[in-house]
Amino acid sequence: MIGYIPRVKALEGDSTVSVCEKYVIIVGDKEIEIDDNIVKILNEYVRTEMSLEKLAEKLGLDSWVEAYEFVKKVPSWIMWVPPTLWRKEYEKCKNASEIRIIKI
Repeated sequence: MIGYIPRVKALEGDSTVSVCEKYVIIVGDKEIEIDDNIVKILNEYVRTEMSLEKLAEKLGLDSWVEAYEFVKKVPSWIMWVPPTLWRKEYEKCKNASEIRIIKI
């Protein structure tokens, strides 16, 4: 799906993927790559009354402050993307000729 991350661009008429973008969120000295497991946690966070303390625990962060910094950096629409859709797009990166790591 166009517009969903990881963004995958294919050459017109070509079945191979040319460029794939993966996103990494930097919180303190930690780097968290956005994958389907992280998207699942974020989905739960925005759809329930999960506290920042619980979010920090699930993400392996040290405190709610780090969880707050993480949430501030993640583009808000990512939190609403279904994990299965994310995984499907993410798997297309295996055939990419170029993978771009975007650090936020």
